[in-house]
Amino acid sequence: QVQLGESGGGLVQAGGSLRLSCAASGRTFSSYNMGWFRQAPGKEREFVAAIIHSGGSTIYAGSVKGRFTISRDNAKNSVYLQMNSLRPEDTAVYYCAGSQSYFGRTYQSYAYWGQGTQVTVSS
Repeated sequence: QVQLGESGGGLVQAGGSLRLSCAASGRTFSSYNMGWFRQAPGKEREFVAAIIHSGGSTIYAGSVKGRFTISRDNAKNSVYLQMNSLRPEDTAVYYCAGSQSYFGRTYQSYAYWGQGTQVTVSS
């Protein structure tokens, strides 16, 4: 099992940047594929980005491609989401998620979740 905890959220103006971090407990973090998802009020949870356990492959939602970058440091048991050129529509609670067997965009396939961190982008 792995326990996840996000940090780095906050209030930023449109066009600004934030870097989210997700710290994982446990000695097997390097075997987990990791994803970032977000959920705005009244909307379904949506995929943002994912990175395979080795860090060798990443996928992005079309709405964030070119603006967000997912990365990981297995030595630090951490995954990151660098968010640039933020827009008001990026406002949401951001969650990190982990799976040992799944790498993709479907949130229901990730078994482990953090508590979320709020990102608010003002116009």
